[in-house]
Amino acid sequence: MTPRGLAQASDPGAEPPLPSAHVPASALVYETLRARIISLQLPPGTRLSRSELAAAFGVSQSPVREALQQLETVGLVATFRQSRTEVTLIDPAQLRQENFLRAGIECEVAHALASTADPGAVLLKARGVLKMQAALADDMRQIELFRRLDSDFHRELFAAAGQAPLHGLVADRSSQMARVRALDLPRESKMRSVVEGHAAVLEAIEAGDRHAAADAMRRHLSGSIERLPEIIAQHRDYFGPV
Repeated sequence: MTPRGLAQASDPGAEPPLPSAHVPASALVYETLRARIISLQLPPGTRLSRSELAAAFGVSQSPVREALQQLETVGLVATFRQSRTEVTLIDPAQLRQENFLRAGIECEVAHALASTADPGAVLLKARGVLKMQAALADDMRQIELFRRLDSDFHRELFAAAGQAPLHGLVADRSSQMARVRALDLPRESKMRSVVEGHAAVLEAIEAGDRHAAADAMRRHLSGSIERLPEIIAQHRDYFGPV
């Protein structure tokens, strides 16, 4: 992948983000590459060159090496002999584990929010995000913005439950699932289904029904995993052994 290819992976004609004095270079490289990998702008099998990435980001190879090591830890890249690094195929076994982890934590978040004295008061930001998603749900041109809002919605739930730091940890450990959702989101009516799932979660929380809130979250998170065989059949080259 060339430096220009890195830029085009996100936005034709765009340039890679410049290093900032406030953000470590390795963190900038990691977050940028992770975002492009989970959105499939850098699809499975893409080769990543440390020297080309360093040139693209305007940094030395050391922060690039650190970022690639982090990406390897969460299963998004693999380094082979002769320092060849590639974006990994999606691992069906790992993504099932990720879904199990995420569902367990996020169902508990929903349960905890439904137990608060005034659930509606702590969900104002999540409601705002849902309103924006609903406005975009029928516009496929806005699919990338919709995907980011999806993450924002769940982040606001963690924050409302007083568990904001956990969102980043769960997101890092849900990278395979994030790629599957990116494959599934363009499906007809999928964005509308996501909005309906979010609405059901909020309605159950605001009703103070802890069990219904957890159940609504579990149903919401299970959509793509239930369609996994179909998704794999449609995108076989993106997946490892089943």
